[in-house]
Amino acid sequence: MNKKVVLIQDNEETLNIMDEVLEDEGFDVIPSLTTEPIEKIDEIDPDVVIVDDHIKGDKKGSQVIKELKSDPQTEEVSSVLTSTSYDLAKTAEECKADDYIEKPFDIDHMVEVVKKNAE
Repeated sequence: MNKKVVLIQDNEETLNIMDEVLEDEGFDVIPSLTTEPIEKIDEIDPDVVIVDDHIKGDKKGSQVIKELKSDPQTEEVSSVLTSTSYDLAKTAEECKADDYIEKPFDIDHMVEVVKKNAE
């Protein structure tokens, strides 16, 4: 069975590229430009959640991950923060993300991070 990835990005082009690459790698991707899939996280039951820190809506991606990690039902879900911000490593650590991907990202590196966290 394929690993499931919830992919939330702020930019449609980035979302489409990441979605396509990850699907080519054999992942089932649930792509979104909003945090809507997070509302249905129990139903979706993903292996990895990838969230951009600058998503549209009232919450930052780091806040979304912080909430996932502080809920006993979702704390086991691997969470990866993506962003162009220069202090991404620090932000990722603060929100307890399992990993992070700096943008602009190298496709091979992105795939590596997702595979590592999907295990």
